[in-house]
Amino acid sequence: MKKIIALLSVLVILCGSAFANGNAEVTADTYPNGPVSVIVPYSAGGGTDLVARALVDAAKTSFPKNISVENRTGGGGAVGMSYAANAKADGSVIGMVTVELVTLPHTGTGAGLYYDQFKPIMMVNSAYSAVTVKSDAPWNTLNEFLDAAKTTTMKVGNSGVGAIWHLAAAGLGKAAGVKFNHIPFDGAAPAITSLLGGHIDAVTVSYAEVASQVAAGNLKVLAVLAPERIAATPDIPTAKELGYDVAIGTWRGLGVPKDTPDAIVAKIYTIFDAAAKSDSFKSFMNKSNNIIDIMDSASFGKKMAIDNEMFKSLITELGLKQQ
Repeated sequence: MKKIIALLSVLVILCGSAFANGNAEVTADTYPNGPVSVIVPYSAGGGTDLVARALVDAAKTSFPKNISVENRTGGGGAVGMSYAANAKADGSVIGMVTVELVTLPHTGTGAGLYYDQFKPIMMVNSAYSAVTVKSDAPWNTLNEFLDAAKTTTMKVGNSGVGAIWHLAAAGLGKAAGVKFNHIPFDGAAPAITSLLGGHIDAVTVSYAEVASQVAAGNLKVLAVLAPERIAATPDIPTAKELGYDVAIGTWRGLGVPKDTPDAIVAKIYTIFDAAAKSDSFKSFMNKSNNIIDIMDSASFGKKMAIDNEMFKSLITELGLKQQ
């Protein structure tokens, strides 16, 4: 009997300690009952980091025990996203997931990462490729550019071999039945500089990255590789409108480990959906030429699945998978 009483006493102490430390089972009604970390898989100060911090700042009043951004870099985003995917499935760790979630696995550099390790919460923003040339280039439409590409090998700059803007140009070439000479650079900025210098014919980076040069009259955008026209460039057609079935770009969103209860996912969505609609977040996104593009969990999950198959096919066709 003494042993039973002693055992019960230990259990009471352990349970009491767990509740005192905020480790009680989390439910949608009690979430968040402890500190929350948002994992950014890229360096502080980069585009994904700044979007994440603006969103977290807009949501902080909904996290009474603190919410913070933690940068875990490496592997082109694989390290941080893998960490978030393998965290405790209680909403205490939220991952900032990007399009690399569905590209890295197919290039052989994903370190075991796969999109179905996450339960998506929401997509936050997107940035689609903008086919951009110098303002004095002889092509004023996408069709003119692609017609010329049938007889001349166009040099199209991108942000690195296998990076999203390389895949965008390759996807356009595939849809149009032409082959480009893909010129890789260490990021979008040097590619744009090369275009301004007349060393290449075009770039397929995001509109946000060329917006200042377009406004200055140095560059012009022929089309965007988006599902529909984007608000920042309402007069610029999409490739789809012109008969080329291609829409490729980057996206950012939030995800949690796949075993996280649906009710907690719904609670997190409610919190961050309100944050994304706040004046502070909208102001930041507008000033930084970022597009707010909200999708709920189900829609974001479908997009991941569709993009995963599209990039798998494209990367395989380009022979970019590392052995």
